[in-house]
Amino acid sequence: MTPAAPRLTIATIATGAPMGAQAYQEQVASRAASALAAVDDREWRYRRLVFRSMRSELDGNRRLPLGRVARASVGQRRALGRAIYGGDAVSHRMNLELPPSPHGDVITIHDVVAWRFPDESAAVPAAIEEARRAAAVICVSEFSAHEAVELLGISEPHVVHNGVDPRFFDAAPLDAAARRAHGLPERYVLHAGGATRRKNLEALAEAWPLVHRERPELELLLAGPPHPTRTALFDGMPGTRLVGRLPDEIMPGLVASAEVVVVPSLYEGFGLPALEAMAANVPVVAAATSSLPEVVGGAGILVEPNGAAIAGGLLDATGGSDLGPLVSAGRARAGEFTWERCAEAHARVWAALA
Repeated sequence: MTPAAPRLTIATIATGAPMGAQAYQEQVASRAASALAAVDDREWRYRRLVFRSMRSELDGNRRLPLGRVARASVGQRRALGRAIYGGDAVSHRMNLELPPSPHGDVITIHDVVAWRFPDESAAVPAAIEEARRAAAVICVSEFSAHEAVELLGISEPHVVHNGVDPRFFDAAPLDAAARRAHGLPERYVLHAGGATRRKNLEALAEAWPLVHRERPELELLLAGPPHPTRTALFDGMPGTRLVGRLPDEIMPGLVASAEVVVVPSLYEGFGLPALEAMAANVPVVAAATSSLPEVVGGAGILVEPNGAAIAGGLLDATGGSDLGPLVSAGRARAGEFTWERCAEAHARVWAALA
């Protein structure tokens, strides 16, 4: 009898405010079938489960009481996992809130901020034990792998770097009509992302008056979901503009239109905004912390994560000197981080477990 084709399930949670982790999920999941075909001779079956809460109106194909599941005991979560993933050879759950699979349980750890920073989302109580039992753990950087080993006790995680959305490579700047439609200035430094403590917006708020005094023609454009910390720090500060969360379709042009992208974070598991800027031929000023030196390499301006150093980096980047070689190096480095390469590295992990 011919054995049945092994089945891979990728399980995620629907969200109305996608960020870097959701970009990873969509890019890998959309390439999973082709990546498996490229690295494994077997015929695979593939399904995608997108969970949403019981009353959620978000797109999805399964419902769970997600809050209760996240807080459930280890035994309860295992029992639920047996029901969800029956028939799988490999189950890759990309959110730790989802229960573990008894069949080739694979998880992704982007970072350990839930354990490091009290203002981030609370850790799933069972997550550490489940991560130690997982068949494979994928981390998105050497830094996040080190964190997972040190803090969570994970054994031998696989490091698979993220890719860059192809739309960012050599993206065209926004035209005048698009700028007007979204209330964007002519010349700006861009910060895009969250506003929790690890994003280090306090240091950026300290840096910007020093930059604005020397570069009054520039504005600091802050894009991201509304957050009281961002508003308190920047609302009314001269030379700044808060534009909220902008449509995904304009993000490549928004990045490409920037004079500089600044990533002042104290802690990043990967740092996609830096890589997206490099792909779009925009110079990057990033903090020399966590995963950012690993991602940026020598193709950006790395600074200490304090106001004076961030201001110095931004002034250097906007001082009229020739940044062509740096921008070219950034574009070349970004070209090494593709989602196809990322997906195929995932597929090799999946195939080894089946």
